Amino acid sequence: MRAVVQRVDGARVEVAGETVGEIVGEGLCVLVGVTHGDTPEKAAQLARKLWSVRILDGEKSCSDVNAPLLVISQFTLYGDARKGRRPTWNAAAPGEVAEPLVDEVVARLRELGARVETGRFGAEMRVSLTNHGPFTVLLEV
Repeated sequence: MRAVVQRVDGARVEVAGETVGEIVGEGLCVLVGVTHGDTPEKAAQLARKLWSVRILDGEKSCSDVNAPLLVISQFTLYGDARKGRRPTWNAAAPGEVAEPLVDEVVARLRELGARVETGRFGAEMRVSLTNHGPFTVLLEV
């Protein structure tokens, strides 16, 4: 699993003009990609890392300050554009594999005590955020 994590001062995701997930104030906006070999155990590992990674202001984690997370599925994180001008998506897991694993990340975060908002799997989404820093990291498990 791969996640692009941005420290934000608010973020939201809209589908067809409707806000489906939003966090206000300090938190993390997390784009999650799933590849073929990913498992529920990897989803749990990613959730633990997201909850405890110390990238908020003052080297705090979401668990330290009870900061919210906006988690959005993003198969394009496994796009490969090394050859030619058009990316391939061969490394991205198909929806029937990826959706339950993204849901597992969200469920595990909630079990840890996190407040989590989400996008809508497979929908065309508009993501708006204020990146604080700017601060963006790539996590892989």
